[in-house]
Amino acid sequence: MNKYTRAPSDENSTMPSDVDGKPGLFDRFASGAAALTSKAAFFVFCVLMVILWAPTFVILPSVDTWQLVINTATTIVTFLLVALLQNTQSRSEEALQQKLNAIADALADLMNELSTDYPELGDHRTELIDAVGLENRESA
Repeated sequence: MNKYTRAPSDENSTMPSDVDGKPGLFDRFASGAAALTSKAAFFVFCVLMVILWAPTFVILPSVDTWQLVINTATTIVTFLLVALLQNTQSRSEEALQQKLNAIADALADLMNELSTDYPELGDHRTELIDAVGLENRESA
């Protein structure tokens, strides 16, 4: 990074070179779960589970028990999958933002180099510099 590209308020923005590339145990688990649940085999498993559950209507003594079994199972699976998939999505969005910051930063460097020949790049370069790390200043 060149001292001319990043505004002082943007020191907190994460760039790709700042990432160690070693996801934690939960992140690896969440990525694996996301990969597994996005495959057709998982969908087939879910359909088979419903098909196997349907005949329990005859076996279980009451309709309430029959519905409680499938409702409880699907609620638990849904709850856990939402948490895992949200983790994966958040990390993906973070990686994408880091890439965009790196591109904007590199483009601002290039614009700085060209500004002597093209003075009109100055205002655009300032806007681009302000965009680096914007996600940290505007998000909750």
